[in-house]
Amino acid sequence: MITSEKALEIILNQTENFGEEAIDFKNSLGRVLKEDIVADRDFPPFNRASMDGIAININAFKDGLRDFTIEGIQAAGNAQLTLQNNNYCIEVMTGAMTPLNTNVVIPYELVKIENNIAQVKLDEVNYFQNIHKKGLDRKQNDVLVKENTIISPAEIGVLATVGKSKVKVAKNPKIMIISTGDELVEVDQTPEDYQIRRSNAHTLVSLLNYLKVNADNIHISDDKSVLKKKIEKILNNYDVLLFSGAVSKGKFDFLPEIFDELAVKKLFHKVRQRPGKPFWFGRTVPLNSSEKIKNTSRSTVVFAFPGNPVSTFVSCLKYFYPWYEKSVGISYKNNNFAVLAKDFTFKPDLTYFLQVKIENKNGTIYAEPITGHGSGDLANLVDNDAFIELPIGKEVFKKGEVFSLLVYRNF
Repeated sequence: MITSEKALEIILNQTENFGEEAIDFKNSLGRVLKEDIVADRDFPPFNRASMDGIAININAFKDGLRDFTIEGIQAAGNAQLTLQNNNYCIEVMTGAMTPLNTNVVIPYELVKIENNIAQVKLDEVNYFQNIHKKGLDRKQNDVLVKENTIISPAEIGVLATVGKSKVKVAKNPKIMIISTGDELVEVDQTPEDYQIRRSNAHTLVSLLNYLKVNADNIHISDDKSVLKKKIEKILNNYDVLLFSGAVSKGKFDFLPEIFDELAVKKLFHKVRQRPGKPFWFGRTVPLNSSEKIKNTSRSTVVFAFPGNPVSTFVSCLKYFYPWYEKSVGISYKNNNFAVLAKDFTFKPDLTYFLQVKIENKNGTIYAEPITGHGSGDLANLVDNDAFIELPIGKEVFKKGEVFSLLVYRNF
């Protein structure tokens, strides 16, 4: 049985580049950019008025002129006007090109206009006052967004600004989520006393959707021959399989045996952690291997999580998320940490993923343990925001100590 650190190391050594695809920029939110986005022209592309007011030539003002005849109006979106008389002014709107021969914009609040005369109520002005100068933000061909950036609403705005209607992003793996167990019924069914609804698969689908990854899902009954036949077919059609259940020591936990029969290479089975100890991980064709694996032409990665809801949930956060991020080019590093808000004792020599409620106090993140009733207590996830990772080698974890955090809710 290996440590959670070793398990993650093995998983991160099995990441894979699934290529790139060009998609409509409007559908790229949350995807991973696979090209540098450069400025197609200066930003802003012209000297731009940053306030509504009048545009003047500063020389006239320095010569003592305070009353300026209005020569015209420069609206946003219109071609640039030229100030014909330096003793005159042109009204200008926010975002408009500043007219030629003008170099100061005075806001309407500091101007009184009567009979087409703008009277300025200022004693001093500066060159390019209230003018956003051409190229001040970025120059043409400057890199605005770097490759491997996760596209947020800010990047969407930049893509639109530079006319990038199609954008190159990391292609997501083709994923199938598989649940097993005769005790499971669909969400819209009424379960018998001995049955439960199929929640884990839908939880996994949602966890992947959070990464902007779509996944198919299927339920297979606890019949070994049926399981084997269907899994063999799925292995040939998907890049990643995520299982929930059937990997422990129960009479109907057939998956490890089936994987072996289908020549899915086991890279580890069982991790020194709670919850999620029976976690199984492998692939059909290990990277950097010359092994010839029968019955498949595709290299498929297999995450087989334990079936208890909390085990499935935390294992996806701890192991699948980093694997996916590294596969699509994101430098994986868990930068989330929290201060334990009260003492906690855990005696088994296992890494413990403790459910916690998060509170931000003056910029410091505190984690308050709210323990449930074990790895089957799905409802307790609703009362919490994250898992704090308590390492092997201690029994008493003191209030004020800082530990790594796996967050599943914004706080």
